[in-house]
Amino acid sequence: MPPRRRYDQYCSAARALDLVGDRWTLLIVRELLAGPRRYTDLHADLPGVSTDVLASRLKDMERDGVTARRKLPPPGAAYVYELTPRGRALLPVLHALGEWGSPELAELRPTDAVRAHWSALPLLAALSAAEAGPGVAEVSTEEGEFHLYVGAEDGPVYGHGPAPTAPDARLVMDAATCAEVCRGESAITEAVRAGRVTVTGDGALAKALRK
Repeated sequence: MPPRRRYDQYCSAARALDLVGDRWTLLIVRELLAGPRRYTDLHADLPGVSTDVLASRLKDMERDGVTARRKLPPPGAAYVYELTPRGRALLPVLHALGEWGSPELAELRPTDAVRAHWSALPLLAALSAAEAGPGVAEVSTEEGEFHLYVGAEDGPVYGHGPAPTAPDARLVMDAATCAEVCRGESAITEAVRAGRVTVTGDGALAKALRK
């Protein structure tokens, strides 16, 4: 890989882009907001990235203090990548980028890859805007399941598949409703009242959504 180019500008935005402005870097951060992940898992959920580019980005991110790599104890014995506190601090940046880019989701292109958990961050923002939480929300759509840690101050903000313990709320919706909420066209509470999102559970998060 060629040496990484820098802007060489005494500007905080330019310095930030020196670190995370390369293609794929922020999408790697998006994946690692789910917690530690193996290289193979990252590659599977970043369709289109080459193995060389992914390895190069992970190396740069580790060097710059955005991620760390560690070896799992036996019987796993695999290496995983995870965000440092500085890397996790990029969550508001991804929220802002997602909100800014939401109008671009009006059309699903024939070449678009889809992963259920790619809706996690927009839905997390929607739940936060509804002042629902803190708590664990499990989300199910036709595209798959994931869970959200609403109001989490550290650690993962979402996870793949069902929640590891009983969630405070379980949300079931179709893909179209999920997309509308993610695009900001419908508030999550409005979708619940309209019957387009089914909420079950006895936790405070579920009760807040059913108000």
